[in-house]
Amino acid sequence: MRLEPIYADILAIRIIPNVDPMLARQLNLNENHRSLAMFTISMDDVGVTALDEATKRADVEAVYAQSFYAGADHASGPLSGEFIGILAGPNPDEVKSGIEAVEQVAESEAYFEAIDEAKTHALYAHVISRTGTYLSKEAGIEPGEALAYLIAPPLEASYGIDAAMKAADVTLAAFYGPPTETNFGGGLLTGSQSSCQAAADAFRDAVLEVAANPKGY
Repeated sequence: MRLEPIYADILAIRIIPNVDPMLARQLNLNENHRSLAMFTISMDDVGVTALDEATKRADVEAVYAQSFYAGADHASGPLSGEFIGILAGPNPDEVKSGIEAVEQVAESEAYFEAIDEAKTHALYAHVISRTGTYLSKEAGIEPGEALAYLIAPPLEASYGIDAAMKAADVTLAAFYGPPTETNFGGGLLTGSQSSCQAAADAFRDAVLEVAANPKGY
């Protein structure tokens, strides 16, 4: 079923060509990480997906990724959004390439899906055919494996994750028990690309079932 996409907004971007050594120590950077690129975005899971993609398209590493409490509707300022991500690399050109990848993912490749017309009820069922270094580390898998990144509101997420695992030959690599910082829940499932897609489809169907009949147990 095709639902209406909800795209994230990148709210602020800055590049630091030569990071101060004291900040570098706080971020646990290695000696090759001389430049930083940082961004804020209105949807944290899209930001995480974009960070991972950047590690595939440029010589960068995701060195900081943090969601903000309660979500974008309760952000600390107009440029805060729901998530901050920081990429580190050997020079400004590489981190700039990483940020360009982040922008492309947010603009056209990764998105939430609206369950209702008001877009107040949404899910994230995104299949990554080949992971980068960041999500591979999060999931405990080798870079280049497939991943189903599944997120929804608390009950829907828990119900949907169960349905996803029963529908396909996948392994639950990470469980985001509700409430997360943004009051959602979900997980990362690994397997073949076709299995991850089947799991994502089952997750979506399960979330839609709950939305259509919330108390029909």
